[in-house]
Amino acid sequence: MKLLVGLGNPGPEYADTRHNVGVRVLEHFARAHGIAFGDARFASRFGVGSLRPATPGGATLAVALLAPQTYMNRSGSAVAEAVATLPIEDVASDLLVVFDDVDLPFGRLRLRASGGAGGHRGLDHVLACLDRRDVPRLRFGVGRPPEREDTKDHVLAPFSGDESARLPAVIARASDAAAVALREGVIAAMNHFNRGPEAPADDLPETGENG
Repeated sequence: MKLLVGLGNPGPEYADTRHNVGVRVLEHFARAHGIAFGDARFASRFGVGSLRPATPGGATLAVALLAPQTYMNRSGSAVAEAVATLPIEDVASDLLVVFDDVDLPFGRLRLRASGGAGGHRGLDHVLACLDRRDVPRLRFGVGRPPEREDTKDHVLAPFSGDESARLPAVIARASDAAAVALREGVIAAMNHFNRGPEAPADDLPETGENG
């Protein structure tokens, strides 16, 4: 079984904030693949379904979706419980965590197979609870805050008008990236989505650790 995790905060007051974009990617993925995503399990919103092959003859994959409802900086407890309970064979190949990243320009996607948390408290707690760094992740760029704006205020605010207009297409692309990563592995997804339309020409795929 594959496990796709979208990090964010619970409650309607956070639903449209930059910090919740990982959950929005998860919601899009659920709709795109016909997966019911409304159960309460592992202190999370949870659902199980199938990821059909992209080409004829490929294997259909069982996939679970998990959106922790424990607030961002306590996300790891829910993820660790799900990993311990579900038939996840190998975290390094069967798990993908999606979350916001202020160090990437808005709309940039960056997949990595391992590394540190890069200052993201949600991922940091996931890595600590799993006690490993080889956790595949998909970072969704939300951009740096304007000068003199606090980073916390920036990520807990809604997207700007221009960003909101572009957001559905980027969320759809992130959902596609997650599907490729789950089907074919993170390295295959990196080779396509890390070089997408928002990436500069010299942003080559990497396989080593990167926070």
